[in-house]
Amino acid sequence: MKAIMVMFDSLNRHMLPPYGGDWTHAPNFARLAGRATTFEHCYAGSMPCMPARREIHTGRYNFLHRGWGPLEPFDDSMPELLKQNGVYTHLVSDHPHYWEDGGATYHGRYNTWEFFRGQEGDPWKGRVADPEMPEDLKRMRHTIYRQDWVNRPYMDTEAKHPQTLTFDAGLEFVRTNAAQDRWFVQIETFDPHEPFFTHKQYKDLYPHDYDGPHFDWPDYKRVTETPRQVDHARYEYAALLSMCDHSLGRVLDTMDDLGLWEDTLLIVCTDHGLLLGEKGWWGKSVQPWYNELVHLPLFVWDPRAAAAGERREALVQTIDLAPTLLEYFGLDRPADMQGIPLNSGATRQAGLFGIHGGHVNVTDGRYVYMRAPASAANEPLHEHTLMPTHMRGRFSPAELAGIELAEPFAFTKGVRTIRVAGRTFVNAYHFGTLLYDLETDPEQRAPVVDDAAELRMAGLLVELMRANDAPPGQFERLGLPVTGAVTEEHLLVRAQLDRAERSAAPLPRPEDYPEGRLSLRTPVKALIADPVAVEVLRRHVPGIVDSELLQMLGATPLIDVAAMAGGLLPPPRLRAIAEELAEL
Repeated sequence: MKAIMVMFDSLNRHMLPPYGGDWTHAPNFARLAGRATTFEHCYAGSMPCMPARREIHTGRYNFLHRGWGPLEPFDDSMPELLKQNGVYTHLVSDHPHYWEDGGATYHGRYNTWEFFRGQEGDPWKGRVADPEMPEDLKRMRHTIYRQDWVNRPYMDTEAKHPQTLTFDAGLEFVRTNAAQDRWFVQIETFDPHEPFFTHKQYKDLYPHDYDGPHFDWPDYKRVTETPRQVDHARYEYAALLSMCDHSLGRVLDTMDDLGLWEDTLLIVCTDHGLLLGEKGWWGKSVQPWYNELVHLPLFVWDPRAAAAGERREALVQTIDLAPTLLEYFGLDRPADMQGIPLNSGATRQAGLFGIHGGHVNVTDGRYVYMRAPASAANEPLHEHTLMPTHMRGRFSPAELAGIELAEPFAFTKGVRTIRVAGRTFVNAYHFGTLLYDLETDPEQRAPVVDDAAELRMAGLLVELMRANDAPPGQFERLGLPVTGAVTEEHLLVRAQLDRAERSAAPLPRPEDYPEGRLSLRTPVKALIADPVAVEVLRRHVPGIVDSELLQMLGATPLIDVAAMAGGLLPPPRLRAIAEELAEL
């Protein structure tokens, strides 16, 4: 028995032909759907990249206890369990986050691994002088943008693209070991994650007139670009999606050529999607986790069932992948794993999803309930970990100054974790608590106020949080009971409806406001340097001057910060700020 998992990053379900995408060129995804089982209701769990991968290893939710980070010493790792039980495991990836501080424990769980450089801002090629870059590139994450433009000349053909090299190596492993038994290979590409860097033959699949600025890497923010820019970015994403489809086709061809369909499990999956202007947003992480981000594509071929062309309605999640692979190779899943093998016939009533410090969300397949913090403080919020690292760095001494030891959780095998103050760039409180009925509003355009439905969904949310041994602080942060029943006094949709409406209002155009010495166009670092402007900001948005978001975006105009911050800087507040700044 053998298994192949092909994993993409930021793969949009709604743009794939098997899920109704009718304008993208992706014939191999359609071919796959005809050969495998297509899951209609697959949802993410913990977001974004590395939290999702922790779930793929451990088969349990990550986001209630900590944010982005490595595997923990007490974690059960699916590839490691396979390795320990005689299944050879191999990882092939171009995903740069595996080799940063916040992901450095994942690849070592496999017998062997390969990594191909150059994606996103991977610190790969060294160049002291600045590369030639388009003048209009965004200011956010400037260092990463700069590195990306250093890297691109080294990937100037499809053969040198890290996605191609990843699939080359993965298929080499498959061909080399096709006659052997009991192996698992994970072929994982960072694409179609931004930046949408690909080559002419894929761009030519989407001809369109465009003479605007270079734009293949949208920031995580509200859409402030022109409709033509939005369309262009979607075509750039689609071109990279088509390259991913070509790579998928190589896997399917290899399975055909080697006769692997008879004894090889194939899983094709992703961690999350990406907003490309839908609902007026780019990217992920900043806004609520809408279905474009969490309702995922999933295709599975299990040679034991041989259910080609089947479409399955069961509600499944990312946490189900680890137990599925363990069960396939005849291994028992550890007690800590909450996922359900995909072929078990068991069903779940509801599933959790979210990001640490953001909304805590639950869906039953029809309703999606997004629970915001009960107060603007978004507290208490703690990280529980024994591996104190963020995405690209370690916890600072300041973050560790208030360190405490927490009591063991049910899944930490008797081990106490450290507990430190958590952090989040954007406070979900400003978006309010949201409830969507996907039956009547599949695009989540209009949140509903329905006390009975909210009461039921809040009950499911609390039930799943308790089953996950969520920290007591999470219940307090969300205004939910640690013990006992959820009652009408705990409901928040109606109470926070004004926040949802304000956060959804269109952003103003800066030219519609008076210009003075300081304005909405002024970079925030200049505003922070002006004592009077600081007082204006503090009066209208308490805490924003000292926020990590503002410090990170020092060269960004205030209007662009508003685009990133969602409900934190709603249009009425921006108007008042603009008018006061113009008078200074």
